[in-house]
Amino acid sequence: MHAENLDLNLLAVFDAMFREASVTKAAQGLGLTQSAMSHALNRLRAFFDDPLFVKVGSRMEPTRKAEGMRAAVVEVMTTVRQQILAVARFEPALARRTFTLCMTDMGELVFLPPLLERFKKEAPGCSLRTLQVPLEQVEGLLASGEADLAVGSIRAAPEGLFHQRLFLHSFVTIASARNKDIGATLTRERFEAMRHIVVSLTGHSAESYDKVLEDQGIRRTVAVMTPHFLMVPLLMDRHADLLATVPRELAEVFARMGTVRMFEPPVPVPQFQLNQHWHPRFHHDPAVVWLRDVMKHTFEHYPRITTQAEPPARKSARAKSR
Repeated sequence: MHAENLDLNLLAVFDAMFREASVTKAAQGLGLTQSAMSHALNRLRAFFDDPLFVKVGSRMEPTRKAEGMRAAVVEVMTTVRQQILAVARFEPALARRTFTLCMTDMGELVFLPPLLERFKKEAPGCSLRTLQVPLEQVEGLLASGEADLAVGSIRAAPEGLFHQRLFLHSFVTIASARNKDIGATLTRERFEAMRHIVVSLTGHSAESYDKVLEDQGIRRTVAVMTPHFLMVPLLMDRHADLLATVPRELAEVFARMGTVRMFEPPVPVPQFQLNQHWHPRFHHDPAVVWLRDVMKHTFEHYPRITTQAEPPARKSARAKSR
């Protein structure tokens, strides 16, 4: 085998297959038809004289030979993206690319509608994909390029990531619209007497989004803990005696649906930052720079969010808005 016989474009196919474990999804991410993707994969198999990826259940899993080449392919693709493609301009109006964001289901509800509108106007050939993964996996996904940004209140984000504030969000308490035991305001006594839904991505109350309530001495009876914000109104619809304390943006969406009522929490709750995070490897990638700019300009003046002075950010000299 000679290097000149290998079409280096096939390495992008190899890389996409590792990331997606699906011929269809890899083709979509590369902007190829299913037929073209299958043809490229067959060329790879012929060159390396190995199946490379085989069907295991619903996934295309790498063979031992493919797994052995994975680190080298990731390194080559990173070099291509950062040192070759980075010198080229990203033309959103002409581009065909899938951008991947790590975020919660709440993030999807808040961020995706405005982003889809921006993409429709500015980058019609590009698409969005979201991942909801444990925090410990975020840095690896950003480092490998499998995800472009992580968006949300990531309070314990790895120090190696750049971050930029998008906006601040506040918390409100919501109750079922069918709950007749609560008047115009929610007292602390009523708050502590009722059962609560707690949202925690990790399943631990110490890491819940509304842990600040316990930090201020509030006592709650937790009826259910879930990693999904969108389960909250569904649970309340069946159990009208439940309360939940959630970000205001989410509560307003639920309130517009007519399923919940909003109340100020019984004690002041500090605001939290919503940030976008990215890996230093892709700090100068034109496509990711464009995506960060879209995120910043779309959400920096998000409605009804109080603007405060920007605190010094980690690596602020390197993570300035582009």
